[in-house]
Amino acid sequence: MERIRDTVENIIRELTTQRKAEKGSTPEDWLKKALTRKELGHIKFHYFRQGILGVRVDSSVWKYSLSLKKPGLLMRLQGYAPEIKDLRFSVGDIE
Repeated sequence: MERIRDTVENIIRELTTQRKAEKGSTPEDWLKKALTRKELGHIKFHYFRQGILGVRVDSSVWKYSLSLKKPGLLMRLQGYAPEIKDLRFSVGDIE
């Protein structure tokens, strides 16, 4: 059986995580925090469904570059929004 102290700590941790997600609650905000200015100039938020964050990239070169950084980027994004399960890049118009 779980101790009362552990239960209270878990509840506080969940509430803190929810507040963090509310402060920067849009996917655009998460991307702004996780990417550099240079990278932000080449991407655009596309969709967020069922834990998958879709990002549109302006060229295949940037898609490849960001794909190489995907594991670290995904960890950073999950720090802002734990509900993110995967990150997907596609080439397309970002305007």
